[in-house]
Amino acid sequence: MSDWTPEAGTPPVSTPDEPVPLGVVRTPTGHGAVDARLERLADADHLPADGHVEVYEDVHRGLRSELTSLDARPAAVPGPVPTPSHRPHDTHHDTHHDNRS
Repeated sequence: MSDWTPEAGTPPVSTPDEPVPLGVVRTPTGHGAVDARLERLADADHLPADGHVEVYEDVHRGLRSELTSLDARPAAVPGPVPTPSHRPHDTHHDTHHDNRS
């Protein structure tokens, strides 16, 4: 029999039948949609290793979607059509000026 015990911070050992959470701390980003995706990673803690891929791929897709949405241009806001500050020049040039003194 051994008196050895794991040191603090050492991940627990699990058997193939019993997954043990890794204990990875997920720090909130402050962006609700991203934080929800990161929290989804906790689902992998309760799955055997062969189930992790599905969770990781789902989180990856979600994060890519969030990043893509940041690149999307905002939709045009309906409103009044801006008027030009000056009138375009006519093709006919008026050379007559009203010079009053």
